[in-house]
Amino acid sequence: MEKYETLVLFVQNILFVMLLGWYLITNLQWYSYKLDRVILKHHKPHWHILFFIIPFVAYYTTGKFFTIFFVFAYIPGLLVWYKRLDKKLVLTWRVKRFLILLFGLTLFQDILCTLKSACEVYGVFLPLAMAYIGSTLIEKYLFMVYKRQAKKKLASMPNLKRVCITGSYGKTSIKNFVAQILSQKFNVYATPRSVNTLGGIVADVNNNLSEDVEVYVCEAGAREQGDIYEITTFIEPEIVVVGKIGAAHIEYFKSLENIRATKLEIMHSPRLQKAFIHTSVTDEPHEKVTFFGEEIKNVQATLDGTDFELEIDGEILKFHTDVLGAFQTMNIAVAVRIAKEFGMSNEEIQKAVAKLQPVEHRLQIIKAGGKIILDDGYNGNIDGMLEGIRLCSLHNGNKVIVTPGLVESSDELNEKLIDVINEVFDTVIVTGSLNAELFKKHLKVKQSYYLADKSALTELLAKETKAGDIILFANDAPNFI
Repeated sequence: MEKYETLVLFVQNILFVMLLGWYLITNLQWYSYKLDRVILKHHKPHWHILFFIIPFVAYYTTGKFFTIFFVFAYIPGLLVWYKRLDKKLVLTWRVKRFLILLFGLTLFQDILCTLKSACEVYGVFLPLAMAYIGSTLIEKYLFMVYKRQAKKKLASMPNLKRVCITGSYGKTSIKNFVAQILSQKFNVYATPRSVNTLGGIVADVNNNLSEDVEVYVCEAGAREQGDIYEITTFIEPEIVVVGKIGAAHIEYFKSLENIRATKLEIMHSPRLQKAFIHTSVTDEPHEKVTFFGEEIKNVQATLDGTDFELEIDGEILKFHTDVLGAFQTMNIAVAVRIAKEFGMSNEEIQKAVAKLQPVEHRLQIIKAGGKIILDDGYNGNIDGMLEGIRLCSLHNGNKVIVTPGLVESSDELNEKLIDVINEVFDTVIVTGSLNAELFKKHLKVKQSYYLADKSALTELLAKETKAGDIILFANDAPNFI
């Protein structure tokens, strides 16, 4: 009987530690593997209490009753939590290495304790701590190796032209527009999706950048000072862009001045030839800087597309694009300037702009079942969201918005957003709890719904919308936010 109980406790400990590790690595992946962000910046810290702290304390305080808690409460609760997540753990090699290391350390500890009969209860904290520290050290070493490998690969391509883009808003759109326009004349490769961290860029260079590429277009993001500098000194771009600056990620940077200084770290590229900087960033003249943002004229932006004019080098160029949103003219404008820098003619550029495809999930228009859907799920800034709302106001039918509000922003900007929503929409569906109280306080529309997560969203939309409605998905933040 005693051996059976020992076996149960042995297996139970391994399962418990592995489930705690699964929870930990899931949260670390969401927050760029920064433990301080998981602890101090998590948007739903009560999850830590429910799925880590309470079970951890219960393990050491409830004795034999822990098995009942573990089997009938913790495991089912964690499974339900994980099933409802819309951004689940991606089993990258980094995650696999952590889980294998954690399993090995836990197994070693438990076997040692069992053989020596040295433990009243098997340890939980020690294998988790050692796995985290060991995994961190392994990843730092591997990253150094991968970074040197990627740097060597870039150095082996002396004719490769490099464009690097940063800013608070529009980085991904600018990157895609630059790549689409230049690809009409050159072999272009751009970082995929929203890959914009040093780690992601290093992996992308090693795995995806082919030697026949003529132009490499890279997006650079930041959560703290020094991030852009690291990316810039790694890529060493000849052409850089600093897009519009605003209060995105203000909770990390604390002030607009810190955001501005961080984005301008891109000017430290040792190979810098030309910089295009939005007028919201700075007005300080520099021999290599061209400012943009004020040269856009006569914008006509509707649900059918966008027409506008650009004044460049004393010429007025007229453009049409199927890309939606007046704010996108700013992003297209700098892409046009870069194309001119690469020697493309006005006619070539105008034809390329006319062929531009909308960036996925950024004011992407979809028509289904007689409904018009504006998918702006990847747009989380105030300017973009306001433009999506303005476009919806042009529609004559019922108007529905699905949004969590602004994330990593201020209450003031969220209140501004809510005021504009009140003027346009008939139905508002608020997802997540982050800004729910603000919406409840200030929202004044015919119908409003509040969803703790998006698991019931499809059913709600099927019930509450009909043919002829327009539905705006504005800022599709994941459940953990």
